[in-house]
Order: sequence, then C-alpha cells, then structure tokens
Amino acid sequence: MRNFVQSIVLLRSLADQGDAQAQNRLGSMYYLGRGVPHDYAQAVKWYRMAADQRHAAAEFNLGVMYANGKGVPKDDVQAVKWFRLAADLHDAGARNYLGTMYANGRGVPKDAVQAVKWYRLAADQGDAHAQFNLGSMYAVGQGVPKGYLLAYMWRNLAAAGASDADIRELAVKARDALATMMTPTQVTKAQRMSREWRPK
Repeated sequence: MRNFVQSIVLLRSLADQGDAQAQNRLGSMYYLGRGVPHDYAQAVKWYRMAADQRHAAAEFNLGVMYANGKGVPKDDVQAVKWFRLAADLHDAGARNYLGTMYANGRGVPKDAVQAVKWYRLAADQGDAHAQFNLGSMYAVGQGVPKGYLLAYMWRNLAAAGASDADIRELAVKARDALATMMTPTQVTKAQRMSREWRPK
C-alpha cells in the first residue's frame, strides 16, 4: 500500500509538471477510484490536459467520457471529435468507437460504409472488439457485400484475440452460429484465412 501511495504522489508530481502520460494515467486513477477518490470530473480534467497535448489515449478516454456523459454532459458530437483525433493518431480503440458512432448515427450521420472503414482500420491493428464488429457487418452485409467467409474470419480472430471474456464468448457464439450456415469447405477456408491473417 505504501508503494501505491508513493506512486500516486510521483504520478501527480509528473502530471503537475505537464507530463501527458502521467496526466492520462492520473485521469484513469480518478476514473477508477484507485489511490484517489472516484471522481469523473477530475478524470475529465486530467484527460483533457493530456489530450490538449495530442496524447492519443487521453483523447480516446475523453471521447468515452463524452459518449457516456461521465464527468461532462453527454455529447456525441464532442465524443466523435475526440475519437477522430485519437483515431488519426492510430488509436485502435478510438477507431473502433468511431466506427460504432457511424454505425449508430451518434454525433455523425448514420453511415455503414464509414463504420466499416473505421472498424477495418482498428481490426487490422488487432483490436478484438473491432474485429467482432467488422465480422458482424460482413455477416449482414452492412457497408460491405455480405460474406460469410470474411464474417467468420473476423469473428474467429476476435474470439482468439479478445482479452475481455464477454467479447470472446460473444465472438465464439456468433462465429459458431455462422458456421451452421456454411459448408465444411467454407469453414475450413475461413479458418485458414484466420491463421494467415497478420496485423497491419
């Protein structure tokens, strides 16, 4: 516990000196209530300080706060702004969220093609949530031609790469349900495509 308190003191000192990484981490500490009181407004304050220095993770975190109305009024336009800034810095989580904003028409006009674009960018980086979302778009033919091979491949990759048990379970169920609509040859081919896939 003593080391944890010392870490918070050091982190705050670095954050006060303008260190963007420390500011983002301190924002996360306030968001989670770890070592400091749980305080969304303080989390937003520190995220914004880091985001103003073009720290991609802080920009993404600030977007999440606006999308969910935590520490700030819910504002999808602001969420999209911060997700786009982080996405432009190649933040995979921001790219996935931006895809979701386009898929649902939150803060931007609903646009399945744009959703696929952002999901693909994040999926190509190995983001399991984006891989699942991209697989779902292929499964129903939204923003892309309907294609079970690619739907299976992306869902399989999501199942294999997810660190979140919930997304892994969801991806496995969706992939297996899709397999019932495919021939054994198609499943074998989609599995091979999954094995041969590499992050970009």
